[in-house]
Amino acid sequence: MKHQLALGLDPSVERQKELEAGIVEKGGSFEEVAREWLLTRTLAWVPKYAALIVRRLESDIFPTVGTLDIAEITPRQMLDALRKIEARGSIEMARRIKNHCSEIFRYAIPDGRCDTDPCRDLGPAMMKPAPVKRRSRISVKELPDFYVKLNPDGGERLSHLALRWTMLTMVRTQETRFAEWDEFENLDGPEPVWRLSPERMKMRSERLVPLPRQALGLLDEIRDLNVYRAAGNMRLGRYLFPVPIAKTLVISENRMLDIMYRMGLRGKATVHGFRDLASAVLNETGMFEADWIEHQLAHQPRGVRAAYNSARYLAHRRPMMQWWADFLDAAEAGSGGGEGSYARSWDAPLHGSSRAALAAKLTRHSSCPAN
Repeated sequence: MKHQLALGLDPSVERQKELEAGIVEKGGSFEEVAREWLLTRTLAWVPKYAALIVRRLESDIFPTVGTLDIAEITPRQMLDALRKIEARGSIEMARRIKNHCSEIFRYAIPDGRCDTDPCRDLGPAMMKPAPVKRRSRISVKELPDFYVKLNPDGGERLSHLALRWTMLTMVRTQETRFAEWDEFENLDGPEPVWRLSPERMKMRSERLVPLPRQALGLLDEIRDLNVYRAAGNMRLGRYLFPVPIAKTLVISENRMLDIMYRMGLRGKATVHGFRDLASAVLNETGMFEADWIEHQLAHQPRGVRAAYNSARYLAHRRPMMQWWADFLDAAEAGSGGGEGSYARSWDAPLHGSSRAALAAKLTRHSSCPAN
């Protein structure tokens, strides 16, 4: 199997050839086919995600149907296995595992090891998950007060910078935590960018983040605080936010969240909520296309289209990110003037000549190819 993949061969196609030649028999246990399927998929997954899928199957599916012939498994047997997951309250997890199992069956159909997908019609018989709740976030009107509480917080400066970086760049906390200096390009040029490699992204798709001028200022301060890089210790110094005592060598998931908890935002807002806030604000301006915003948030379609072009809409996203950075500056500047005054003019960065200038810039970019 691995040898076939190394040679660039499709294992399912090769098995079909073997079946037709009478070299192998039809069928095989569900676990055997599932592990074969996993090998073909893990090439496109980051190791952490691949390990998660393996654990799900090993814990919840293999003990029940793993030894059964994949061609003989019935919808009822799959439903029984999935209902055991539902019984412990993991409703959404049961649906996700059903989808994995469905892919495994469909993987085995083309080469004749099974004829149908017994998971195909299970949806109506399964419990429906509760409506997805959006992550808690502060409102636009609360931004000035957020900065009033943030600035005097006594937490470590590097943690504060990580939170500000996450807000400014609209990335996920994981992407901030493991950010490396080698990922930044053209910092001294007119179009600085943060390039996150496919290996850093869940679905192996490269991501480009155009950097506003405020991001460059943050990078200067972050660099000044990186004593490990200054000392030539690149094991730690390669990261923007290194922590020598951590197993991951970077700040923990809770560092930024702890700041918000100290500000009285426990249960009211999360770090991830700033992505939702940015999306809402940018959409509300009416100046930016939804596709630009979604692409900047890395809400990309999976598969072929996701691997297309990380620079898509980059010319449009650059002025959009600068506007967002200016918007946050205006919120922080308004933190001394009271919530009301900022709430009435939260779109100040696009007033008057600024709005006209941005509109002209976006119009020029719109005449260029999206790619």
